[in-house]
Amino acid sequence: MTHPFLERLARGPILCDGAMGTLLYERGIPLDACFDEVNLTNPDLVVDIHREYIAAGAEIIETNSFGANRFKLEPYGLATRVREINRRAARNAREAREISGQPVLIAGSIGPTGRTLPPIGGTPVDAVIAAYREQVEGLLEGGVDLLMIETIGALAEMRAAVEAARQVSDLPIVAQMTFVDDEQTLAGNTVDEVVAVLSELGVAVIGANCSVGPRSTREVLRRMVRVAPPGCRFSGQPNAGWPMQVGGRVIYPSAPEYFAAYARDAVRMGLSIVGGCCGTTPVHIRAMRQAIDELAQVEAPTPPERIEVRPPRREVLAPEGPTRLAQKLGKEFVVSVEVDPPKGLNARKTLAGAELLKQAGVEFINVADSPMARVRMSALTLCYLIQQQVGVETILHFTTRDRNLMGLQSDLIGAHAMGVRNIIALTGDPPSLGDYPDATPVYDVDSIGLVRIIRSFNQGTDAAGASIGQMASFTVAVAADPTRDDLLHEAERLHAKISAGADLVMTQPVFAVETWTRFAALYEERYGPIPVPVLLGVLPLQSHRHAEFLHNEVPGIRLTDEARERMRRAGSEGRREGVAMARELVEAARELVHGIYIMPSFGRYEVAAEVLEALTDRRLRAPLRR
Repeated sequence: MTHPFLERLARGPILCDGAMGTLLYERGIPLDACFDEVNLTNPDLVVDIHREYIAAGAEIIETNSFGANRFKLEPYGLATRVREINRRAARNAREAREISGQPVLIAGSIGPTGRTLPPIGGTPVDAVIAAYREQVEGLLEGGVDLLMIETIGALAEMRAAVEAARQVSDLPIVAQMTFVDDEQTLAGNTVDEVVAVLSELGVAVIGANCSVGPRSTREVLRRMVRVAPPGCRFSGQPNAGWPMQVGGRVIYPSAPEYFAAYARDAVRMGLSIVGGCCGTTPVHIRAMRQAIDELAQVEAPTPPERIEVRPPRREVLAPEGPTRLAQKLGKEFVVSVEVDPPKGLNARKTLAGAELLKQAGVEFINVADSPMARVRMSALTLCYLIQQQVGVETILHFTTRDRNLMGLQSDLIGAHAMGVRNIIALTGDPPSLGDYPDATPVYDVDSIGLVRIIRSFNQGTDAAGASIGQMASFTVAVAADPTRDDLLHEAERLHAKISAGADLVMTQPVFAVETWTRFAALYEERYGPIPVPVLLGVLPLQSHRHAEFLHNEVPGIRLTDEARERMRRAGSEGRREGVAMARELVEAARELVHGIYIMPSFGRYEVAAEVLEALTDRRLRAPLRR
């Protein structure tokens, strides 16, 4: 199974972010407050801090969940909100990533419980494992990419945390202990013992964080590198020195330039992850970013001189004639994957995901139009960028929610001119679901009316019958939801869409092929066989918590009881089981539909690629009955 973090790890050192608590304190959150609760009470503040670290050059940002376990939350009366706080912490980090548009990785931060385990303490190991497991489940549900268990002072507690994580997740683990001046942990574990145990546990990265400052952490890391077995990777995130009370405020003395020097030493030492802990700020991380980049330039071999030739502009679609999608429908097994536009001005992460999908053999990419009525980059703009910069034909989600009759037609003309000519006609989620619940929806027409307008365009006229100069060449898809309770109404709506001129049906995600066959049989009984190709919606599940969240909280998604039970039984292998279920569904549907439409969660495009690894034969098996 592919993990983006492990792939990135193999390419060289990664810069992590710095302190979260330090910045929350600087911005008015009292030291005696619950920093983890700020995820709920002031999420914008948390998102802004994440964004500052991304802007400073961090490639990993840690969730604001360091103390979000039941033991640490209990004094604040928040022990029953562990899952909620961790899930929101992960979502806040994802929000910052979406706004920045940068392909950063999100690490679920997991700190100590504050309890002492036997034989010294009286807190049962099982209770500590249960607390950590509860926290990990919330982080998984929020969509983290890896787990960072940090500032742990005793190997017994680190063992419990790793075991808890492994019980419910297969995500890579970065395990960081904290050391005091004598190069031992707070519980007296030596560096050699730490390395021996953590390498035996098989964590992805072994490291030291917090502790005192760069000097002491550097010595601990040198010892780790010397005594570790081959193949181990290391991380170091020290504090900015000893904290001091100055004028009633807590101050850390280490300057950004000092941390830049530490970053250079750490990379030369062979560390895979470099970052900061308490007292470090985006200014420190920016200095470290510059130092690492300069070091890479100095030590990189000098490339031979060459004349730069700019690649030719990519013309994915000619201005006339059928789209590539139209040419393949009913002749090959078509695969499309959905991407969401970024929430900010930078589309780099999304374009990188599109490039990954292209390398995996994906020929078409769906671009959603502000899903769940949340403001994102224009779907049309992103379609154009993907087609021009990546060279993959797109399918534009086009909703009637935000445009009046004039705006709809203007955007369609513009889309055609830019070569974006595959359209899925949608009514759109109501604004009440999203960021601007008081925004006024338009809905001059619904999705059926939009299909009729596009058909008019393909005949050379606008909705009023006026000429547009020539016939357009749009390929029109429509949605169907075979999981709805009222399937008769859904069949009626689908029939109206097809009668209006739809060329293709794309379904909401299904989790058993019987869900589709039941709906298709009902449709055929009333209207005859579905006369256009069908792409079946496939959503690879990530974990049991993810499955339950989708089933219970996301409109338009209904899992089967069997799918939910399989994910429950999968435990820590949830991601692997989700991919296996998706592959089984695709194979079972090969005789029934004409392609698939994959919807990866959390922007995990590598999961879509894993599903497609089993699809080696793209020949069409399902007959098209007109």
